[in-house]
Amino acid sequence: MADIINGKAFAARVREKVARQVARLKADFGCTPGLAVVLVGDDAASGIYVRNKVKQTEEAGMRSFAHRLPIDTDEATLLALVRQLNDDKDVHGILVQLPLPPQIDEASVISAIDPAKDVDGFHLLNVGLLNTGGAGLVPCTPLGCLMLLQDRLGDLSGLDAVVVGRSNIVGKPMASLLLAANCTVTIAHSRTRDLPALCRRADIVIAAVGRPQMIKGDWIKPGATVIDVGINRIPAPEKGEGKTRLVGDVDFDDAKEAAGAITPVPGGVGPMTIAVLLSNTVRAMCLSKGIDHAALVD
Repeated sequence: MADIINGKAFAARVREKVARQVARLKADFGCTPGLAVVLVGDDAASGIYVRNKVKQTEEAGMRSFAHRLPIDTDEATLLALVRQLNDDKDVHGILVQLPLPPQIDEASVISAIDPAKDVDGFHLLNVGLLNTGGAGLVPCTPLGCLMLLQDRLGDLSGLDAVVVGRSNIVGKPMASLLLAANCTVTIAHSRTRDLPALCRRADIVIAAVGRPQMIKGDWIKPGATVIDVGINRIPAPEKGEGKTRLVGDVDFDDAKEAAGAITPVPGGVGPMTIAVLLSNTVRAMCLSKGIDHAALVD
């Protein structure tokens, strides 16, 4: 039976560390990190996520700047706001909540964000730095996954890792981070031939394919560590008519019998994303002001 990796508890420790770093920055340098979050439209899930970001930003002692724009906002208006935030010295991190409405080109918006304030790590400059070993800002969810892995396993050198999923947001940056940690990495996806056999040889399986409960227990090597990034809502008739529940990309009840450790959904990777976002904002502010981020209190 697998150990359950408690991402919620780990994320709380990360946020506590961020709060100590923010207190140190205020006391020793007279500056406060600021995070701007932009939401276009009224999507319920995105709205809840943004509210959580604002709440946790303020709880860490940071400044929060929330901008909510109507669903019919045009691209020029959003780009103008991004430029305004780029120029705002009180803002050290900018996050535009995705997805955006169809009249707005996501790539244009991402490329308009100052790379030094791109705390999502999606700007092409930061993507390039990650893939070439540079010191850019790293996407929050993959970095959170790496932190959970290193906390569980320590040194990852030489481990065989399979990343199931090839998105620009999770799969590809996750593979780059694992390579930098000296893993042997395979990127797989829904069209990979004999995907179960590929997963069975892996010491680490990262599930980020977006298909509910796709990865079964007999795909998992005994003792492997499984990180489930998927968040899928499926019908839950046992809760009543029309009710749903959240599941990951891994069949959790099945996989936990084989795995050595596994993240649950919810309560695994999800809480890490916002915690790393806050950490990235502190790092972005330090870089902008020439402060040694590594020297801040742990």
